[in-house]
Amino acid sequence: MQLFVKLLLAHLLGDFMLQPTKWVIHKEANKGTSIYLYLHVLIHFVLYMLILWDLEKWGIALILAISHLIIDMAKLYANPLFKNKGIPFFIDQVLHLMAIYICVYYSNLYGHTMALFTELDWPLVLAIVFVTSPSAIIMGKLLEGMSNQINTDHKSLPNAGKYIGIIERLFVLTFIIIGRWEAIGLLITAKSVFRFNDLKESNSRKLTEYILIGTLVSFGLAIIAGILYVHYNP
Repeated sequence: MQLFVKLLLAHLLGDFMLQPTKWVIHKEANKGTSIYLYLHVLIHFVLYMLILWDLEKWGIALILAISHLIIDMAKLYANPLFKNKGIPFFIDQVLHLMAIYICVYYSNLYGHTMALFTELDWPLVLAIVFVTSPSAIIMGKLLEGMSNQINTDHKSLPNAGKYIGIIERLFVLTFIIIGRWEAIGLLITAKSVFRFNDLKESNSRKLTEYILIGTLVSFGLAIIAGILYVHYNP
């Protein structure tokens, strides 16, 4: 595990802290002919060696550097195929993590992977999944009749409300699991402050009631999930 953490640290340093925006732009424009692509990979190799601090493990550093080059190059050529540039970015990061994982646990890759799944806290996974999209859909069904009565004359980001709800429920679930119920009150207060101007400008009692009911339902679903998890996993 310590080896994985060290290599992951090197990856984060190389990909996010030691890669100027200028390099990223040059790589996207010139792809495989960009000198910064190879300099970026070289920095990763040096970081791997420095953090490992063991010349006998140069092979791991070399394999990871080569895999980094292949993955980054594939991303540069695949980028134009995606409208949402976040998709290739996250695929790229997942592949880098997989490469590090394989290099660290190659001697018992299957056994270690199966052990991870066996020891996974499945009730926690269930709780996390429940408070994301399933809860959003449940809320949509519960509030469908009310939402039809609300006139929204202001523009907002696509699905912003959905994502805000998911994030707030994840926070509530986390606070319950770690036993910090008071933090939920702070979260409600913070949301109320941010919503105050919208409600003040709209001057609509229906909108105020709709937002209040939606907030309580959202928090309620997360609280139920958290209580059930804590109850069955004391």
